[in-house]
Amino acid sequence: MLTSDFDFDLPEDRIAQQPLPRGASRLLVIEPAGHNSDRRVADLPDLLTKGDLLVLNNTKVLPARLSAWREKTGGQLEILLLEERSATEWEVMVRPARRAKPGKHYVLSDRISLEIINRGDDGKATVVFSEPIAPHLDTLGHVPLPSYIRRTDVDSDRINYQTVYASQPGAIAAPTAGLHFTNELLSRIRAAGIGIAELTLHVGAGTFRPVKVHQVADHRMDSEQFELPATTVAAIEQTRTQGGRVIAVGTTVVRALESVSLRLGGTLEAYRGSTDLFITPGFEFSVVDQLLTNFHLPRSTLLMLACAFAEKNRVLAAYEEAVKKEYRFYSYGDAMLLSRAGS
Repeated sequence: MLTSDFDFDLPEDRIAQQPLPRGASRLLVIEPAGHNSDRRVADLPDLLTKGDLLVLNNTKVLPARLSAWREKTGGQLEILLLEERSATEWEVMVRPARRAKPGKHYVLSDRISLEIINRGDDGKATVVFSEPIAPHLDTLGHVPLPSYIRRTDVDSDRINYQTVYASQPGAIAAPTAGLHFTNELLSRIRAAGIGIAELTLHVGAGTFRPVKVHQVADHRMDSEQFELPATTVAAIEQTRTQGGRVIAVGTTVVRALESVSLRLGGTLEAYRGSTDLFITPGFEFSVVDQLLTNFHLPRSTLLMLACAFAEKNRVLAAYEEAVKKEYRFYSYGDAMLLSRAGS
């Protein structure tokens, strides 16, 4: 497969720069027979069936974008926290990368500074802060909005770019399909006899990393930490036994569940670890029956997963339909509901 096989044209004005009120977004329901329907995310209790199970990703986005400067020259450095190595040492993404020279010191506040320890060729670097940075993120950090949202973050993004059920800090990007849910909508879903379970996958920078290779098979995914609890495994098994469907809220949930199933030969058990699973057309799904997801970037690994899940031509045709109907795209945009190919 070629990366160009997953391209599509998207007018710039279709990229959502601001969120709608939670639950107000449109929902394109992709039916297996090809008859799509235009609904609202608020319609989910009517679109799902009693006995189904909704699986959510409860990761919490860190205010992981920091600004630093050279005390003598004033040279600016933007830092995106990626992975904590110790209380003071982090792997980060830096911009502009040319300024992140080993041995250089930068200031973040009147009491906190950092030193560049090493720098890779991909914009990543290792830094050591003068004291643990985590306790200061709420005051020094910014919401790590994706680059296609062409504005600086504001206070409301700290709420809007976070799911209402976020509880496990560690992500640097939101599991955006979950941004549509309100507590009231979740209550309506439960009242309709639909189960809700959770897992944790800490979304990393790789979710936005473009596929730059010509052949899809040559792309390598970044590893992301996740945890599948025993309670969610039990809920899935009970749902299966009773003939219900498993609905993943977001591609991160799909990757977590299918990663464990792939490791265990089609079964599930509680698991804590990492995954670099790259799902492309031809992948055999064994856990997830339906997928609620936002509209993704052209040539992205997320679009490739959606195409694997619900058949490439059908998904790309739905994207074309969404463009014509002026659906809103990407993190703060509208959503689609997909059924697994062959189901």
